[in-house]
Amino acid sequence: MTKPLPTATEDLELLRSCAVAAGIIASGYFRHDVKTWTKENASPVSEADIVVDRYLAATLLAARPGYGWLSEETVDNPSRLGCDRVFIVDPIDGTRGFINGEDSWTVCLAVVEHGVPIAGVVYAPARNELYDAIRGGGARFNGAPLVRRRRAGAAPLIPAPGAVHQEMQAAGLDYVRGPAYPSLAYRLVQVATGKIDAAVSRRGSQDWDIAAAALILDEAGIGFADVCVGFPQFNKRDVRHGALAALGDMSLQPLVHAALIKVYGCPG
Repeated sequence: MTKPLPTATEDLELLRSCAVAAGIIASGYFRHDVKTWTKENASPVSEADIVVDRYLAATLLAARPGYGWLSEETVDNPSRLGCDRVFIVDPIDGTRGFINGEDSWTVCLAVVEHGVPIAGVVYAPARNELYDAIRGGGARFNGAPLVRRRRAGAAPLIPAPGAVHQEMQAAGLDYVRGPAYPSLAYRLVQVATGKIDAAVSRRGSQDWDIAAAALILDEAGIGFADVCVGFPQFNKRDVRHGALAALGDMSLQPLVHAALIKVYGCPG
């Protein structure tokens, strides 16, 4: 008789406990003289990324040996494609900010089932902020329901790359250029809190950057999409995504999506 899979709630509790432990480990390196180097894609990595990744792989896979594994800091194993559930992990999202002492870096953990996130955590240890969600169960912030605090009467606050700003301005969108948090996951979940009104990303984000945040946004009622294909699907052979937009106000969608498509295009 096949043993039933854990519930999404059980998976979320595992992710939460491991995210907090991973945050403690990473914090031991934060704002210290940490070893760093550059990966083939010119993105930075630190010894903290590797130590946290090894901890998470050992702990999560010991608890769920039948799950697949996909992490930014682990060589990809295609066996994940045959697994019903997969851990998708970014041990430190916003490594460049982490190295520079900026405090919005995050630990991002998700469980994906058949391409869809069912449990996710985005944890910002230096800010003591933990965002989580389970599929169909809502999103939470530090254990309480995540409620968007609307910025009544203010022009939309939108961080975006320069070329996207140019397109949005040319289209006549009235908004204020927002803060550029180094962690994409952190930037995305701030749309759910109401601190910003939209967050966008250039083409090329990968599963580990967005899987956990995608679920939190969806459960918080925030429109989140790959502007070329709709809500992202995860654990495919190619883990890269098109340009992304998270929108607290869906009236922004036509101009924001159009700007992203004009700048980055869609896969042919």
